[in-house]
Amino acid sequence: MGEWGIALIAAGAALLGSVVTGWYTRGAGDRQAEAARHAGDRQADALLDTVRATLDEQRAARLLGNRRETYVRFVTAVESVHTAARTGAGSPADGPELRRALAAVSLEGPPEVHRLARALAQSLDDREGLRAYPEREERFLRAAREALAERP
Repeated sequence: MGEWGIALIAAGAALLGSVVTGWYTRGAGDRQAEAARHAGDRQADALLDTVRATLDEQRAARLLGNRRETYVRFVTAVESVHTAARTGAGSPADGPELRRALAAVSLEGPPEVHRLARALAQSLDDREGLRAYPEREERFLRAAREALAERP
């Protein structure tokens, strides 16, 4: 075999080696691309889960804040009417404000808090109710605190 034969065999071996190496490299590249695609999908899912959790927490905080404001408005209105009943000094707007605040409590709930709020508001209607006022106020406040401690 001459020099040309050896050169052809060497060139053929190099060419065959390149083809085989390229074939395996392409397979490895495909596997890496697929793994990267799956990793990207997992990252996207994790990001969506984080966004959902954040939005749920913000929603819960907003609902809790609204409930707290409603209870504060109700307690303030009750105190105004109670002070007016004891001292005779009040505003004509106190009664309607109490009814609006009670309606807001009925919407915010929970039902037990609304029931106790209604009982507290009714205790302002007469002298017998005024004697029950401190106990009813404490029961309402306890239920309101429990409702505020729960996650909406």
